[in-house]
Amino acid sequence: MVLLGLYINVVEKGVKPSITCLLNTQNKCWVKPRKRGCLSQKSTDRELIAMGKDYYRMLGVPSGSNEDEIKKAYRKMALKFHPDKNKDPNAEDKFKEIAEAYEVLSDPKKRSIYDQYGEEGLKAGGVGSSGGPGSTYHYTFHGDPHATFASFFGGSNPFDMFFGPGRSRGTTNGFDHVGGEQDMDLDMDGDEDPFSAFGRFGNGVNGFHHGGGGRRHPAEPLHRRGKLQDAPVVHELRVSLEEIFHGCTKRMKITRRRLNPDGRTARSEDKILHIVIKRGWKEGTKITFPKEGDETPENIPADIAFVLKDKPHPHFKRDGSNIIYSATICLKEALCGCTVNIPTIDNRVIPLPCTDIIKPGTVKRLRGEGLPFPKSPTQRGDLIVEFKVRFPDRIPPQSREILKQHLS
Repeated sequence: MVLLGLYINVVEKGVKPSITCLLNTQNKCWVKPRKRGCLSQKSTDRELIAMGKDYYRMLGVPSGSNEDEIKKAYRKMALKFHPDKNKDPNAEDKFKEIAEAYEVLSDPKKRSIYDQYGEEGLKAGGVGSSGGPGSTYHYTFHGDPHATFASFFGGSNPFDMFFGPGRSRGTTNGFDHVGGEQDMDLDMDGDEDPFSAFGRFGNGVNGFHHGGGGRRHPAEPLHRRGKLQDAPVVHELRVSLEEIFHGCTKRMKITRRRLNPDGRTARSEDKILHIVIKRGWKEGTKITFPKEGDETPENIPADIAFVLKDKPHPHFKRDGSNIIYSATICLKEALCGCTVNIPTIDNRVIPLPCTDIIKPGTVKRLRGEGLPFPKSPTQRGDLIVEFKVRFPDRIPPQSREILKQHLS
């Protein structure tokens, strides 16, 4: 490992603290523990701690960057070094480093520990923000930069327009939403357009609209070297409304055939697919894992896809981002008024006063008590209460006369 010694003097309010940092070619350095964005004479007296990666340098941002700046930097760097666009031999490693840096710096707890103790302190067991007993925190990167990429872009694969759905390379977790539910939200900075290598399009494609009338680069064909890709293998994936409300990750074990190094014989291989389901995703959303099917000398492995299907719920029905609850009341309550306790998807109970006459089919709305919107998970749909009125089987004669007098 080649180490480069670097000596930095920083001038701040007349004080000249010194920071010594040893860098190597893997973006690693020995750093002094310090608070983010702050240098002081006191911090220069601390001892150097264990060697670790410089996540800020990986994303190209200063240590005092806010959340939006971290996201903007990851968006630009991830699109720039995505292996489907960048054919540099080191692009895959760079893409993975960027994902790990974003996973740490976008999480306040991980970032706080990293800023104090560096990468080694974060992964070896840095002390949590509370600093009390039992607050030791261990972090390990999950190792799949494509899962981070897919999660960041809301489940859409921006490279589908060039390579066709599910054409991401390697063991990516590409996402393809049926019906174009979610558009890409790209932040283009002039010459930093990450899609510049693909030329310009006159028409909008998959939510993108590039000006100009430049030459269009054709999508990569599904055959290469005479091989054809097998048809996608599609499975139905049932999820509960609670899982859609909170978001979840499902693990699916698959067994597939993989070629041996000789290129002729094959072996059976097990793999766990991590299916990231984001909050509010709608039924019919399609999640694609490219080229995870069986491999033979004559074919390109098929894509494996999962299509979300809502599980029946004992209390609610789903209507997009709204959920519907059916409340049954008796005739007396419908005529004289009542308070109905309405359950919610997050296990609360909301008292709903009904002072007006309730007719069969009456509908009331509880705003913001439904499922998250897919494009804006912090906002929610409504909980719709549909009323059913239960009529008595018989009425005593004296009661019938009273009703005739008062309801005529």
